[in-house]
Amino acid sequence: MNDIKIWVDGEPDVVEKGSTLLELSKRYQEKFKQKILVAKIDGRYKELFHHIRYSCQIEFCDLNDTFANRIYVNALILLANYACKSLFGNHFALKVLHSIDKGIYIETSRAITKEELMDVKVKMNQLISQALPIEKVNVSRMDAIEYFKNIHNDSKVKLLNYTTNTYITLYKLGNMYEYLYSMMPVSTDAFTDFDLTYVTETGFVLQFPTPYMEKIEPYQEHKQMFEVFEEYRSWKELMSLDNVADLNKKVSTGKIADIIRIDEVLQSNRLLQLAKQIHSRKDELKIVLLSGPSSSGKTTTCRKLAMYLESFGLHPKTISMDDYFRDNKDSIIRPDGKPDYECLEAIDLNLFDEQISKLLKGEEVLTPTFNFLLGMKEFKNHMKLESNDILMIEGIHGLNPKILTNIPANKKYKVYLSPLIELNIDNLTRISTTDNRLLRRLVRDNRTRGHGVDYTLASWQSVREGEEKYIFPCQDYADYTFNTALSYEIGVLKTYAEPLLYSVPVDSPYYDEAKRLIDMLQFFLPIPSEDIPDDSCLLYTSPSPRDYAAS
Repeated sequence: MNDIKIWVDGEPDVVEKGSTLLELSKRYQEKFKQKILVAKIDGRYKELFHHIRYSCQIEFCDLNDTFANRIYVNALILLANYACKSLFGNHFALKVLHSIDKGIYIETSRAITKEELMDVKVKMNQLISQALPIEKVNVSRMDAIEYFKNIHNDSKVKLLNYTTNTYITLYKLGNMYEYLYSMMPVSTDAFTDFDLTYVTETGFVLQFPTPYMEKIEPYQEHKQMFEVFEEYRSWKELMSLDNVADLNKKVSTGKIADIIRIDEVLQSNRLLQLAKQIHSRKDELKIVLLSGPSSSGKTTTCRKLAMYLESFGLHPKTISMDDYFRDNKDSIIRPDGKPDYECLEAIDLNLFDEQISKLLKGEEVLTPTFNFLLGMKEFKNHMKLESNDILMIEGIHGLNPKILTNIPANKKYKVYLSPLIELNIDNLTRISTTDNRLLRRLVRDNRTRGHGVDYTLASWQSVREGEEKYIFPCQDYADYTFNTALSYEIGVLKTYAEPLLYSVPVDSPYYDEAKRLIDMLQFFLPIPSEDIPDDSCLLYTSPSPRDYAAS
């Protein structure tokens, strides 16, 4: 008999041995709102090309699965690239730069018009309707290098020179081959929704549905965020750091220490400029609010900013919004029965607003410290603001317009922190800010708490959901966006994160995510930490107790 017994989402079924996941998925597609993109076999992600050869557990995934959504985005970039080359010729190139407003900002190698961008969108939809196959091809690395040389794709050529694999996987769409570091759907009809928005004559935003936002919302301009990315890009161009291969060249030629020193000096200078802005308004400003996602460098930045403000004669006093959590008996409870420390309602806003108001009036208050072990506030610390004191408040809800509504806007200065990295693997593959933060957190959790990778990856999803709901929607309320990214940092993080990631066993539910990060890190040469200054945000990585209480 050639029949194999399988289980799909826990229900028994039978397939013929050698059938593909694609063939089986057609039986179950009607159960999904979106197109099935990939599947899990016994917990491991597999492309729909995969043949079923033994009895197993199968789970199909659409773009609402985080891993599958990443595949959707990478394949959408492939489709956009193919559409552009079909319309404008092989010399027309795209460069994927950074995420922005649930989308990705992409630059073009020449100026295009709004009408031409609309032609690209029409072409992409035509390709989707044609259901063109996306084929998986294994070739020798040397053959791949020769192919990319012939089509003048220098970013791929430089990158493949740092790869030691004898054979690599390419994906073929039409007459185009690409090296993508990602699984792919089996055909172009996998795409259900996307949008293109014209931003500049050489740039547009590619939008797509996410697990956190199924419907694509109209694009909103984020001028401040673009300015920060532009500043970072200017520094990269000055240092000739366009992609990972350029960074590796600095390492292999012994020039990385100079990059580290210059990068750290520039970041300190930006922090000094921020302190000057705050000091220039010292007569009216009384509160500096700092917010940002997990592992964005909030603690270190807050400490360094406080030192700069001290040098200008101000006396910063710090408060963490985490200390104003409601006692567990009054807290919001998550579906898993644990207190929800992510939502705004977790904060005792009445007490918070009342105490901050009293402090600004010159009154002394007894501020709380939240005891996460007991699940309650403990009032121990007396605080009073003197004439030259300034209050620095750190918390994930620091930019939320619903806090401190009783205090005039001119007395508050809001700072958004995030490592907004813009170092590409190659022209079509960016390194996401989220992956950068995840690597920071993996290393931090292990070094400061002794936690393994499984622990961090298990809590990451709930952390991300909290960020999407409560942090990212408020980033445009910031008076200043501070980029904590360091161009060299992933090479340093590699030396600490890679061994941890290799510790994840094959039967772990987080194996695929660990492997994905390992695959990304393989392109980086390791960078020693000996030249990093002691006050770098990369060395000081103190976790918030909330991170662990919420997980």
